[in-house]
Amino acid sequence: MTKTRTLLAALAVGLMASTSALAGDVRIMWYSDGVEGEVMKDLVGRFMKENPGINVILDNVAYSVIKEQLPVQLEAGNGPDIARVTAIKDLSKHWLDLRPLVKDAKYWDDNFGDKADWMRPDGSNQISGFMTQLTLTGGFANKTLFEQAGVEIPGPKATWDDWAAAAEKVAASQQVPFSVAIDRSGHRVMGPMLSYGANFIGADGKPAPIDAGAKEFLTKVVDWSTNGKFDKDVWVSAAGNTYRPAADDFINGQLAYYYSGSWQVANLATKIGTNFDWVATGSPCGSAACTGMPGGAALVAVKYTKNPKEVATFMDWISQEAIVKEFSERTLFLPAHKGVIEKGGLDFKTDNAQAKAALTAFVEASKAASESALKMPAWRWSDTVYAAVVTRIGQTLAGELKLEDAFTRIDADIAQKVKDAGQ
Repeated sequence: MTKTRTLLAALAVGLMASTSALAGDVRIMWYSDGVEGEVMKDLVGRFMKENPGINVILDNVAYSVIKEQLPVQLEAGNGPDIARVTAIKDLSKHWLDLRPLVKDAKYWDDNFGDKADWMRPDGSNQISGFMTQLTLTGGFANKTLFEQAGVEIPGPKATWDDWAAAAEKVAASQQVPFSVAIDRSGHRVMGPMLSYGANFIGADGKPAPIDAGAKEFLTKVVDWSTNGKFDKDVWVSAAGNTYRPAADDFINGQLAYYYSGSWQVANLATKIGTNFDWVATGSPCGSAACTGMPGGAALVAVKYTKNPKEVATFMDWISQEAIVKEFSERTLFLPAHKGVIEKGGLDFKTDNAQAKAALTAFVEASKAASESALKMPAWRWSDTVYAAVVTRIGQTLAGELKLEDAFTRIDADIAQKVKDAGQ
């Protein structure tokens, strides 16, 4: 039975791994979080009408296929012609350099250049593809609770201390359990740490020791927890680097201020409904910046394609400003196209006014992402840092570790990972 399953799995991977051999064929491996698969299908159909000599085959697959099977295919020198992926840096050696193939490389540099390092080998100027959407961490305020408490919602330049103080007044007035919550995630606290001047990337490209900026924000989190302001249950309910969102507490009206990200908009709109009013706030400021952490999924060309010219033709078409704008509006995604972001005027296709306003707020907040935040998705050791931070601060909030010891352990955890990797 085991041998049969192994054989079937190998055959399945083999069938999907074959690149498009026929002239004019372009095969795309695509996964969806929401409605974007249907939107992409429509766009592919329009492309083929405009380019009758190119046959685009859209394979809608589960995310597990992208995460588990695609890397195996790529290591074997196979795969689709184009793929939508999230491990864009880790797999960058497999991406095709589109620079000599696209019509206007300057257009790509001007509009997608600030994210290009996320998806190309270190030290190159390769054009691998573009981000189909940008995710960004940021906050959400329960507007109804703030209004009932008579507390003004802090403005766009408000600090983390400003938000904590305002949220505490709201929680006390409205008798809700918590003032502030942050998802149990090292990634989620990275933006705030960077806002206080933290730097984790050493001069040699390897991880630098945890510094004063990182310690300043993490100390605030522990202090808020000690004073009962912080929803620490989210952090102490799991061990290691396990992710836990605090969305349910916000949705249930038990929280004044929630820090998560743009991907929560549809979830909040659906589950909150008309129970209360809420707004997206961007990221509170520290002493150095007011930045969230960007991320997302990319559409990349695979270098093992048999039809690179056709691949470049499709990538040029799908990356047009008007197409990116339409795709973002229909999928409720934040665009990662500089021209679309700067011109604004996005008309997100939703009847939920709060969701539409929140998405617009996140688009605006994306303009404030700091250079240090933009570097993290392209850095090899970012996930290592996230895991160490969430593990040790989680232990501190659970009362298992003193804060100073947590800082020491964070550095030790990261150093061990670097050593294990032979670096």
